[in-house]
Amino acid sequence: MVDEFIDVTITSLEMRSRPTRPSARAPSLSQPVMILRAMHPTLSFYRYLYNTIGQDWLWYERRQMSNTDLFDIIDDEKVYVNVLYYGGVPAGLAEIDTRQYPSVEVAYLGLLPEFIGRGLGRYIVNWAVDAAWDQNPERVWIHTCDLDHPAALPTYQKAGFTPFQQETVTIANPRLLPAFARPEVVKSNPPGKGKPDTCPDQK
Repeated sequence: MVDEFIDVTITSLEMRSRPTRPSARAPSLSQPVMILRAMHPTLSFYRYLYNTIGQDWLWYERRQMSNTDLFDIIDDEKVYVNVLYYGGVPAGLAEIDTRQYPSVEVAYLGLLPEFIGRGLGRYIVNWAVDAAWDQNPERVWIHTCDLDHPAALPTYQKAGFTPFQQETVTIANPRLLPAFARPEVVKSNPPGKGKPDTCPDQK
């Protein structure tokens, strides 16, 4: 029987100065690796990335958002939705949120399941750190929890982040949420066309 509620320990980490290492470089793999910003990302594409990357780690918050609320975030000029590609195929997400400047948050970071274990994890973390510091903030921060990939926390610390807060909260078990149990079907907005006229949640 699946518990209705679960305890989750959330760790927030920060970086107060830019790392002195060389800029992040893509690993040498059999296919080209690049990261591009998605300009005016469509809802369907973003939900595909978020849902697929977060499936095993119970990312649930944005699954529950209405299309309108989610679009307001991802289409904001202060939110950078960056997509990692491997051989032309979407392989990861690095979302940089500058809405609380001079603090910059690495809001979402992860790889699609098929691309874990190929040496891309450290690259996308270091790339996201560099991209955040390119905004010239006072600090860069990120958070993770014990539902995340086991390597997430030590990888962030190796990248230069230092924990500054840890708390345990009780949440409704995402496995039982309707938004998590079923795939999202989204009527997408055309790229660059602004907010859809109507954005009802799919039932």
